Amino acid sequence: MYPTPRQPARGLRYVRLVPAALIFTGLALSVVTPPHLTFTPLFVAPPVLAAPVMTLRGTVYTGLAALLASALLVFTGRTVLTGQEIITFLTVLTATGLALLINRIVAQRDQWVASARGVAEIVQRAVVPKPPNRAGSLLVAARYRAAQRDTLIGGDLYAVRDTPYGVRLLVGDVRGKGLGATEMVSVILGTFREAAEYEEELGTLCTRLQAAVEREKRTRGAIDPQEEFATAVVVEVPRAPPHELRLINLGHPPPLLLPGDAPARYLEVSDPQLPLGLMELSGWTGCPQTFPFPPGAQLLLYTDGVSEARDGRGVFFDPALALDEEEFGNPQELLDRLVSDVLRYTGGRLNDDMALLAVSRATAGNPGATNR
Repeated sequence: MYPTPRQPARGLRYVRLVPAALIFTGLALSVVTPPHLTFTPLFVAPPVLAAPVMTLRGTVYTGLAALLASALLVFTGRTVLTGQEIITFLTVLTATGLALLINRIVAQRDQWVASARGVAEIVQRAVVPKPPNRAGSLLVAARYRAAQRDTLIGGDLYAVRDTPYGVRLLVGDVRGKGLGATEMVSVILGTFREAAEYEEELGTLCTRLQAAVEREKRTRGAIDPQEEFATAVVVEVPRAPPHELRLINLGHPPPLLLPGDAPARYLEVSDPQLPLGLMELSGWTGCPQTFPFPPGAQLLLYTDGVSEARDGRGVFFDPALALDEEEFGNPQELLDRLVSDVLRYTGGRLNDDMALLAVSRATAGNPGATNR
């Protein structure tokens, strides 16, 4: 979730210590240096620095502390009450007044941002609702983690449908953000929910998704149609043995299979396709690829907010490396661990939204999962 107003990100919390440090530094320097030397900036800066990161009360206290510190130097005889000292005191007083004004402006901005983010989250949940905790023989967990860089609605999506042909999964990412991306997400999800119930072949289902995206692009009159597309992974898990899954990848990061008794591995298809909205540019085969999906295994679908997350050195996060040789009781535990790992890897700074979908086969000792 986003930081609430007056609660800065973790890195900014340390800034709250700077005003007090400056005041103490100013006092210390005034004690150990000759009386004719003044350190006015060290008493003027604290309330201004406090304004954008502290509450109104904290800003007032910081300003009062700076005023008292500058007055204390006169009363203790460290400086002589002259016109210069009066100007210093008035400068600190003026800075405190400006700091209070800045604090109120920042508070109003934070309230507006919080409201916008709240609306965006509500819209996001309405357009991309949580899937059920169980679909057929599969336990399901989903998570949408929004980036903190802006208040725009993202284009990440996921969906789960229990159909006559098995459980069908979709995870995708529409290029761009804002209302345009949300409209495209709504079109893709609406088409998937209907077509998944009636299209027997997975390739035909993807063709329906492609047709819906193309129709939406024509309706909106895109200036450059090749700039509007959506990557996606479509998976089908049949009801009856053999335990396997069928997969079509449309320009999306590959799913991750965690067998439980073997190393985690990416499900790389031998014939990857172009994203939705661009499929007409290549030879569309429509043939899914089959992979084993044994009992005890878990399947993770994700968007590039995970695979393109970076640490301070710019190195990409590798979910297979992070989750390899780990055991999870259910898909929810898997997503909890993954989100925690990504946030720790990036220092809490996400550059893109993360849409996560994990499934595993239900067993007698593992009856369900909980979505968040």
